[in-house]
Amino acid sequence: MDVITQWVTQIIVFILLATIIDLIIPATSMKKYIKLVVGLILILIFLKPVFYLFNINIHQSLETAYSQLYEEEMENQDIENQIKMQKNEIQASQDAYILEEMTVQLKNLAKDPLREIHQAEITDIQFEFSKKEKVSYEDLEKVIVYLQELKNGEGEVNTVENIQINTEEPLEDEKDEQMIEEMEALLRDTWDLNNKKLKIIWEGGTS
Repeated sequence: MDVITQWVTQIIVFILLATIIDLIIPATSMKKYIKLVVGLILILIFLKPVFYLFNINIHQSLETAYSQLYEEEMENQDIENQIKMQKNEIQASQDAYILEEMTVQLKNLAKDPLREIHQAEITDIQFEFSKKEKVSYEDLEKVIVYLQELKNGEGEVNTVENIQINTEEPLEDEKDEQMIEEMEALLRDTWDLNNKKLKIIWEGGTS
């Protein structure tokens, strides 16, 4: 009689504890596993008399069941992490391709105007985005353009111009600054970057 009383008491106490645990645990992905463990333990308590009859170690059974559930959860997490890593790798390769295509297209658009007006050419273009994890025109924040003087074609020889000194002309630094401002305006107009930041790096100088 005492054994039955103790068994029923264990069932009642565990049901109360299970109810409290269910109310306390936040609604996360782990909650379903915890509820599964709690339900399994309750079933084992109900079957406790049967375990005694067949001489089954209930504590060992509980430990084994918990270990299996833990291993399954870890395997699921590993699979999710692998899937996430693969997605990140695919996204990174797609972003790199998009940036490469953007660079090529922008270079082609500005190639002729820069050659004809400023005798300059683009060596590289870099992009900065407001969201690092997302590459799109909407999130484009800044374009950094590297420019250099247009190189002469093979076999061409520069003619030496007469040197004239004119104190009324602006200094070379002022000329360079004015030229960079003109190239910036040209690139903004060519690329339609009126609402984006544009930075030009010319022979080590910046604007």
